Amino acid sequence: MKLDVKDFETKMQKSIEAYENELKTIRAGRANPGVLDKVTVDYYGSPTQITAVASVSVPDARTITIQPWDKTLLKAIEKAIQASDIGINPQNDGTMLRLAFPPLTEERRKEITKDISKKGEAAKVALRNIRRDANDKCKELKKAGSMTEDEQKASEKDIQDMTDKYCKQVDKITDAKSKEIMEI
Repeated sequence: MKLDVKDFETKMQKSIEAYENELKTIRAGRANPGVLDKVTVDYYGSPTQITAVASVSVPDARTITIQPWDKTLLKAIEKAIQASDIGINPQNDGTMLRLAFPPLTEERRKEITKDISKKGEAAKVALRNIRRDANDKCKELKKAGSMTEDEQKASEKDIQDMTDKYCKQVDKITDAKSKEIMEI
């Protein structure tokens, strides 16, 4: 009985999704509403994402506009953005907020690219941890006698192939984001 690797593949897919979502919040010099994903505003006592209480749009490559449905939230959204780590000060014109993204310097682009590489390595470590758990499960099943040595080797090979596939995917995602950052 070979190990069913579907559970472990699902975990690996979730790791990839988490990595992609983390990269969305990285500012690339052009306006990306994804930078607001982690910013929450106090809405009637509960922390709420800005996109749930306001219309967020990108009128041009370097600007995001935020227009709250409830005008009383304007100040609260402004404070939440200032308190966040996105590094942009919103301009309040009384009805909406504008976030103007300055172009990135060459030095800052290189720093961001290094940071992306580190996050990519962390994603690969997460994948390898899932591989280790799967291999441990194989050894456990072999020890219990519900798996032969050949089945264990075949399962471990499947797990390794799957890990390699997802590590290549992480590399592809990392390279694409790094290229996007280094574009002027």
